Amino acid sequence: MSFNNISFILHKPQLSENIGACARAIKNFSFSKLLLINPKPIFPNDKILATSVGAKDIIKKANVFNNIEDSLNKLDILIATSARFRNKNISHITLADLNKIDFSKKIGFLFGSEASGLSNNEVSYADYTLQIPTSTNFRSLNLSHSLIIIAQTVSELITKKNIIFKRSKKIKNASKKDINNMLSLCIKNLEEIHFFHPSEKKPIMIENLRSIFFRLNLSKKETRILSSVFACLGKKKVD
Repeated sequence: MSFNNISFILHKPQLSENIGACARAIKNFSFSKLLLINPKPIFPNDKILATSVGAKDIIKKANVFNNIEDSLNKLDILIATSARFRNKNISHITLADLNKIDFSKKIGFLFGSEASGLSNNEVSYADYTLQIPTSTNFRSLNLSHSLIIIAQTVSELITKKNIIFKRSKKIKNASKKDINNMLSLCIKNLEEIHFFHPSEKKPIMIENLRSIFFRLNLSKKETRILSSVFACLGKKKVD
């Protein structure tokens, strides 16, 4: 288990102060990886650097992405944080459940924007959704506060090293990039046979497909097999 396996991903953060405070929280607990997707402020800027205080190195090393898919390419497991229960077939976990996560894998924690949180489409990329227990009368948490609670919990779990996982070294888990590539091939072939009908339902159909594949914990071999199947199905039959 390694602190270097953990990434904190901010999806469309709105405020420079929150970005800086998140970097500070990340460094407080010995983590180092900050990823941003379409930040609203210019990144980096003086306000971000000022509020990061002693964590300017986290800001300078941070990676910025234009879309959520590119940010997931090096991850094995994605945990989306949300204050709302989602009516989707996805595992909902609490802070206490984090001790069941295999932190020897590359884990990403996804945080939504301050204005609107995460949409169902963004959650569909996740293996789990995580809800921080708060008062039922007021669930809203500041972005950096949410991050620091999770960072402290994960840091304690890794430091104690009280989780032992045994698995065959021959089995290699598929990365998010592997699954995205397989899914893209599937969608392409489905489009060619006009599967997405009516057209206005296409986004939710793709969202549901993504949810299915992303939560299956597929191996690299399994994604190769499925990609071959989708490729064969996409070939035109010869008379």
